[in-house]
Amino acid sequence: MKTRGRYLPYIAAGVMLTMFSTSCIYAQQKNLPEILETSVQQYPLLKARAAEVNSAAQDVKVSSSEYIPRLSVQHQYTYSTNNSVTGSFYPNGGTVISPSGGIRANNIYDGTFGSFTSALLEWNIINFGKVSTNVKAARYQQDVAKAAYENEIFQHKVRVSDAYLLLLISSKLAFIQQSNLERAQHFREIVEAGVRSGMRPGVDSALAHAEYTKAKLLLMESDRNQQAQQYRLMELTGILEETPIAIDSMKFYTALPERADTAGVNWRVNPVLRLYRARLSTTQARSKAIGRSFLPSVSLVGAAWARGSGVTNDDTYRTDFASGTRYQVYNYLVGISTRWTLSDFVSIHHRYKSERYKITRDEALYQEQSIKIQRQWKEASMQYDVALEQARTAPVQLEAAQQAYYQASARYKSGLTDLPTLLQSIVTLNRAEADVAIAYSNAWRSLLMVAAARGDIALFLNAIGN
Repeated sequence: MKTRGRYLPYIAAGVMLTMFSTSCIYAQQKNLPEILETSVQQYPLLKARAAEVNSAAQDVKVSSSEYIPRLSVQHQYTYSTNNSVTGSFYPNGGTVISPSGGIRANNIYDGTFGSFTSALLEWNIINFGKVSTNVKAARYQQDVAKAAYENEIFQHKVRVSDAYLLLLISSKLAFIQQSNLERAQHFREIVEAGVRSGMRPGVDSALAHAEYTKAKLLLMESDRNQQAQQYRLMELTGILEETPIAIDSMKFYTALPERADTAGVNWRVNPVLRLYRARLSTTQARSKAIGRSFLPSVSLVGAAWARGSGVTNDDTYRTDFASGTRYQVYNYLVGISTRWTLSDFVSIHHRYKSERYKITRDEALYQEQSIKIQRQWKEASMQYDVALEQARTAPVQLEAAQQAYYQASARYKSGLTDLPTLLQSIVTLNRAEADVAIAYSNAWRSLLMVAAARGDIALFLNAIGN
């Protein structure tokens, strides 16, 4: 019996995880990298972030299109009267119809046909950097969308990996409670046989039945936790199916990870910090673009137009369609124009100051995240060291619990001890088996938290792949 107990701790340290035994018959096991790949492709939030990246890329093209000359063409046929008076008018934002027409003593209300075709080319050749700063701001906004997408992928992989480990440990604990239930049932049968033969007191049967019932309740609770973790993992993969996901235990219960290298951590590669730094750069670029928006623009303009009218130069009216729509005059125009809305200075100045305050805000938020992540790194590293020591120590507890259980079992069968002592050894053994599984799981989860704080999921994935 001692020889057997000597090797059991090593077996327990590398417990073979048998999970979803019924579902494995009809479902192939998936390892963590496979589930991560599926979740990245299927999870709706990641698809939304990818769409934002594509949208931001189109916004860059929209801003770049300001370099392209603007060409406007129009053509119209009209049927109208031809009466006017001398004097100027204000177009009032383009809502006033042009009052051009014949000037005469009496109004003529007979309508005639007319036509007008024009083409206008406007090319903003000098804008003092307004277009370039807008393009740069749009590109920085695209960088924000990319950083948000990459950070969401990273955070999602961490969540999926953690859910994977939690499902593994909940499955292992269910397996342990199943073994504990079988152990309790076995001794209940032995005790009941002893009670029936008169070798054991009746109270032993009641105690054995109570322990069996307790073991059954623990198994039911473990099964409930396992199913809850199963649903959580399926949600994170982006596919909720009736068939449970059968996952591979890989090396999570056969080996412990090595100590993480804490030297030379480059915080700038952390996806969270990259996102906040991109937001800061975008705010700075947008502030510069707002400041440049007050400057004037110099444009090269060119135009050509042709016009026809049913009213001739001698004020003769022709009411047929062909006479009014046939072009009669042609014109062209070339020149340089400038436009500077000086009254915009006040509003642009306040917008600029608002963006400067946002820069201060984003700088503070970046510093806050940097401090937070470094604190998480130190805490995760500490937790990882402790979890490794606990995982290496837990098998010692299991060996002692196994020896106590075998001794109590042998003494009870020989009539040298009472049932409560045996039941206590069963409880201790069950707790020790669970502690070993939990300690191994906590070691891997702690490494995952180290990778999350460091911003490098490869630190965790490389450990399970080696």
